[in-house]
Amino acid sequence: MESLSGKHILLIGATGGIGRKAAKLLAGSGAILFLTGRNRESLAEVANACGVPQERTAVTDIGVEEQVKNLHQLFTASMPGIDMLINAAGVGIIKPMESLTTEDFMTTLHNNLVGPFLLMKYFLPDFKEKKKGLIINIPGVLGKVPMAGAAAYSASKYGLVGMLQSIREEVKRTDIRFTNLFLGGVDSPFWDTIDLRVQREKMIRTEEAARAIWFLCQQPLSGVVSEMVLQPFNHQAI
Repeated sequence: MESLSGKHILLIGATGGIGRKAAKLLAGSGAILFLTGRNRESLAEVANACGVPQERTAVTDIGVEEQVKNLHQLFTASMPGIDMLINAAGVGIIKPMESLTTEDFMTTLHNNLVGPFLLMKYFLPDFKEKKKGLIINIPGVLGKVPMAGAAAYSASKYGLVGMLQSIREEVKRTDIRFTNLFLGGVDSPFWDTIDLRVQREKMIRTEEAARAIWFLCQQPLSGVVSEMVLQPFNHQAI
């Protein structure tokens, strides 16, 4: 496994259930982090817990281009380069079609697909300049196998996977690596606002999902883990 010590990592969504646990693991392994999140207070809390100075944090909604552009400026002003980009941000709206509004659908696409597009638009040139680096996204298992009620969510995640596969082809003659982490049900705040009967006690713990990210950040330079699937042993729906 490659060492994380001294690696410059941009972690998007550091204030989420998985993101904050991943931030602690990465910081504990000696990585130099730049953290983003949408909530200022939560971001400051995570940064303080990880020993990340304020100048290496940015309150950012990645679905807003001006904010991603500003994030890129702040990152390049405080970091000498980028070794890894981890996108742990996203929204989940699970509703049957008769309840799914146009606003629900567009919100999901904007956060889960347009946001990652903007990250690539502004940060991929930095990876191309170095001709190496690691980019990790979390399409979730619904970006591979859909379920009832996930029309908007699966559309956004299938789109994300397709977009990343295309970008991967653009840089295949470089050492820029892409890894997709397909997570099944994770007991995180994702489920707090979703009206679906599930057994959260049978879900993957946020610590386990974060450890998967931490592990993927240390994959050997001689190869690439193109994707990892981590899901609960038992089905959660009841």
